Amino acid sequence: MSIFVHEQKMSCAPVSGRYGFIAMALVLVVGMAGTTLPTPLYPLYQQRLGLTPLMVAVVFATYAFAVIATLITTGPWSDQIGRRRILAAGCMAAAASSLLFLVNGGIGTLLVARALSGASAGLLTATATITIVELAPTEQKTQAAVLAAIANMGGLGIGSLLAGTISEYLPWPLHLVYAVHLALLVAAGIVVWRSPETIARPVHPHLHRQRLGLPSGVDAIFIPSAIACFAGFALLGLLTSLEPAILGEIIGISNRASVGALVFLVFTTSLAGQLLQRRLGAAARLPVACAVLAFGAAIFAGSMLDGSLSLLILGALVSGLGQGGVFAASIVALTAASPVDQKAEITSLLFVIIYLAVAIPVLGLGGAIALIGLRNAGVTFALLVTLLSIAALGVLWRYRTRSHKTSTVRPLHCWRS
Repeated sequence: MSIFVHEQKMSCAPVSGRYGFIAMALVLVVGMAGTTLPTPLYPLYQQRLGLTPLMVAVVFATYAFAVIATLITTGPWSDQIGRRRILAAGCMAAAASSLLFLVNGGIGTLLVARALSGASAGLLTATATITIVELAPTEQKTQAAVLAAIANMGGLGIGSLLAGTISEYLPWPLHLVYAVHLALLVAAGIVVWRSPETIARPVHPHLHRQRLGLPSGVDAIFIPSAIACFAGFALLGLLTSLEPAILGEIIGISNRASVGALVFLVFTTSLAGQLLQRRLGAAARLPVACAVLAFGAAIFAGSMLDGSLSLLILGALVSGLGQGGVFAASIVALTAASPVDQKAEITSLLFVIIYLAVAIPVLGLGGAIALIGLRNAGVTFALLVTLLSIAALGVLWRYRTRSHKTSTVRPLHCWRS
């Protein structure tokens, strides 16, 4: 009982009230920005540390696997010990990562820093997403779910753009951006500290790992969403890990601000996709987004075959629209369908699948580059994303057909009555 009273007292904090969910969205933006800061800097790390494309993929995958491990371990914890404690831990992990990047030692330091960055993303992503929704007024819950998805993608894009611009045009190219991020994290930490707790913590918390099962009735929404998100985030993994190499070796552009700008463009169009999907009926959102993602991945493959910057930009634009639509439609549908006491857990499970999509294909791509070259590996990868997007459409159609047949066939006793 005393815990519950404490939560109520915190609710009068300055960042609570009608706009508290917007302040929490900014926390998510800052946290996610830190995860893409190294993207435009990989060529500098390659020069300094002698990294191969495969080693760059390993560094990137270290981040993704750390996210997965954190989600599996702590995914349900915010339901037990409170959202604010998990969010504070995420901010601290992000700060530790940026501090290590400031030290800028050898490959070991780089791997540990990326692992800490992954831990911060694992702590922040699902918990901040559900906290934003919980802090929103009742009439704005749906908009808050979309805002959470926007904050996630927006933070990723801002991090890459910030790092590329600062490292290209300002001194201290491998350090200054992390100092800026640390300052932003201090502000984010203050927001978390002054925010209200959105749940009443149990007196005896039960800290269990993330369960991999689904409640009855959620699978018809979760499975096609998971397949589509896997395809979308696999393509994002390619863009955010090997974009500098693609631009440098295939297109002939080495400017780090340009690298950051292209990645920012992908995430910006992802935001547009998340907003545009709301204009469609609920039943059309995921199918349309999957079709757009498949088309964008095919254009991206064509850009690498042709070496065309115009096609590369077009592919990035269309792919971002599709990926954003897939992500937002999935988050909104799952938030609505999940039981109240399992929302964070189910959201965490979706993010586990998302980061598997980021880690495993990128590792495979890094190995494929050594065997068949960057161009051939990239084209093959993009075409596989196209096929996977089409597969998501097939699974979604199958579930909906089955549901329609079940709902239209009346039991025999009903006919007798």
